[in-house]
Amino acid sequence: MSQLETPLFDVLLKHRNRHPIQFHIPGHKKGQGMDPAFREFVGDNVLSIDLINIAPLDDLHSPKGAIKEAQSLAAEAFGADHTFFSVQGTSGAIMTMILSVVGPGDKILVPRNVHKSTMSAIVLSGAIPIFIHPEVDEEYGIAHGISAESVEKALKTYPDAKAMLVINPTYFGFATDLKRIVDIVHAHDIPVIVDEAHGVHIKFHDELPLSAMQAGADMAATSVHKLGGSMTQSSVLNVREGLVSVNRVQSVLSMLTTTSTSYPILASLDCARRQLAVHGYDLIDEAIRLSKDARKRINKIPHLKVAGREKLHSSATFDMDPTKILISVKDLGITGHQAEEWLRLNANIEVELSDLYNILCLVTLGDSKKEINLLVNALQRMSQTFESEAIQKETIVNVPDIPALAMTPRDAFYASTEVMPLEKSVGYICAEFIMVYPPGIPIFIPGEIITEDNIQYIKMNIEAGLPVQGPEDLSLKTIRVIKERMPII
Repeated sequence: MSQLETPLFDVLLKHRNRHPIQFHIPGHKKGQGMDPAFREFVGDNVLSIDLINIAPLDDLHSPKGAIKEAQSLAAEAFGADHTFFSVQGTSGAIMTMILSVVGPGDKILVPRNVHKSTMSAIVLSGAIPIFIHPEVDEEYGIAHGISAESVEKALKTYPDAKAMLVINPTYFGFATDLKRIVDIVHAHDIPVIVDEAHGVHIKFHDELPLSAMQAGADMAATSVHKLGGSMTQSSVLNVREGLVSVNRVQSVLSMLTTTSTSYPILASLDCARRQLAVHGYDLIDEAIRLSKDARKRINKIPHLKVAGREKLHSSATFDMDPTKILISVKDLGITGHQAEEWLRLNANIEVELSDLYNILCLVTLGDSKKEINLLVNALQRMSQTFESEAIQKETIVNVPDIPALAMTPRDAFYASTEVMPLEKSVGYICAEFIMVYPPGIPIFIPGEIITEDNIQYIKMNIEAGLPVQGPEDLSLKTIRVIKERMPII
């Protein structure tokens, strides 16, 4: 088959053109039973292929026809031995990876700045997370990747680890020396699984960091919808044969995936793969050109600064993706959250992320010179607006130590619990997740001993208006802890 083909999309169109009489779900029957206003808005074309896994259309849970062909073409495009489509986003693909390689009591090496889906999978698997500190950027106040040196140290300390998870590239676009890490871990016959949520495009342009498959990783969960042009919720799980069982991966993915898979989402994956394989280089080349232009212009705006290749100085910051534009606003005397709100209210611009010091803007296949000009002009106006408040100040990087793990996340999650005031919880064992989302990095996970430093870190993020999420109490005045069980210290 050729990368020009879209076998799944084609079979859906062929089926639609037959105009079969449907006595199956979905109940809207090509939109006939749908609310008219919504139907008019989304259009009949997409509703006509909103179908189910009847024989002509194949079945994601046991692909033998068009879906199998589409996944084979994706594997070829991404350089994998096997590729699985995910309609559960990259979160579902990450959970599949973890549940495929570790079980109850197994140790898995993970960076502390993991996505919440990683910790959810660790709870479900019963595995024990062994955290590795990511490199911290003192200037921008962000976490980068983990270093190859820290991986070597972790493997010497925990030679019985069953798997290694790496985030590459990070949310902010920085990449670790993944090839070196893979070689180090493979020397111990341990699989390397990669959270590649923010790197679907890197395989398709030689100016970008190595992809997980290019670096020799065993599995990679990759968001096609984030930066690759498919519909939201669509991702792929790329697999290399050897240290992982492909059949087990298929079984676990099926366990975690709805049986009512969305064919419009699957078809968008098929077509996005074609676009990346056939036109990806040119499209990404233009996105890189636009991002470089934006970076140069933003760096000329008073009190703003864009993180660039000057940050590449270690195996944890080995390479970078220039299409991720991380803009420090701290010298304007405002937080990233304030900058996000100003851009929303005054320029109708929405950014990808804000934190205490920065905003993150993404340049993708869908951008043009027009959007770049609007962004740069808005940032210039924002700089002028806050000129009177501008002040040179140091970044206060408050990254508390990783709390001690008193019991496995699974045991803590299912243990008897009680609710107590957050301020009085120091020394107790946390029974829920608390994180800043996005990007979803845990402050506490179930099983960790609550510390005063981390309570103050939570309060600092709340006061800055940042989205602290996870606990049952949305006001964050209370926290669920293990009932009547103080840790032995």
